[in-house]
Amino acid sequence: MPTDETGGHVSLPWMTTTVRRWIVEQSLRSNVGHVASALSIVDIMVALWASVMRDPGTSVATRDRFILAKGHASLALYSVLRLMNRLDEPTFRTYCADGSLLGVHPEARLPGVDLSTGSLGQGLSVACGLAYGLRCRRQPSRVFVLMSDGECNEGQVWEAVQFAAHHRLENLTAVIDLNGVQALGFTRDILDSSPMAEKWRAFGWEAVEVDGHDLKELVPACATSGRGRPKVVVARTVQGKGVSFMEGKLEWHYRNLTPELAAQALAELQAPCETR
Repeated sequence: MPTDETGGHVSLPWMTTTVRRWIVEQSLRSNVGHVASALSIVDIMVALWASVMRDPGTSVATRDRFILAKGHASLALYSVLRLMNRLDEPTFRTYCADGSLLGVHPEARLPGVDLSTGSLGQGLSVACGLAYGLRCRRQPSRVFVLMSDGECNEGQVWEAVQFAAHHRLENLTAVIDLNGVQALGFTRDILDSSPMAEKWRAFGWEAVEVDGHDLKELVPACATSGRGRPKVVVARTVQGKGVSFMEGKLEWHYRNLTPELAAQALAELQAPCETR
């Protein structure tokens, strides 16, 4: 659990606000977009890394594994690695710089990253392989994979869904960032996957729906494994959460920040950061 300068534990809400501020700051510094996609998953990331997963990002053999299937939101992962002291400040500030391991998509050479991701649809397949292998080795580790709703347009996802259900991989949990926006439009217009939870349930998964920005719902939903089945947590989220001019706006899937807009975003994110 992260601590403040006095050595005391900080609250989960403080963590989420801090991570959102870091995302805005690093996006501006690097002049790299995908900031709204990263803001969308902050609460999920903090819930998993600071409260749910065992020994995340370490070299411990029995630790839980994490895959960020929606790799374009890597800045949220790097920020949480920094929060958990798995990444030092000088390295964190090299985001998207020449020669840095902190690219637009995560690379497995970076400690704390279990899989290089970027091509949507592949994360769940690899997570299935990890979960199956861990079970064969009788290791207690669990596998968590964070996906996007647009990613569920990929056929490979549903092959993996069938595989996991067939093999009853109860050590596998998928979390879907259901923000309703993808690269070229709203998911309801491009390929509607609703009702999402019912579809996964029909394939044999245990499925729950939560508010993806409510830590009181997220933590218990993610902490409990499926009862003899793989589990999916469908997290209803808002793209660009926490920054009013980004929330739910399609153009912010790719758009970059200006200094003026970054200042406005940081001003909106300032007040909650003061409460620990």
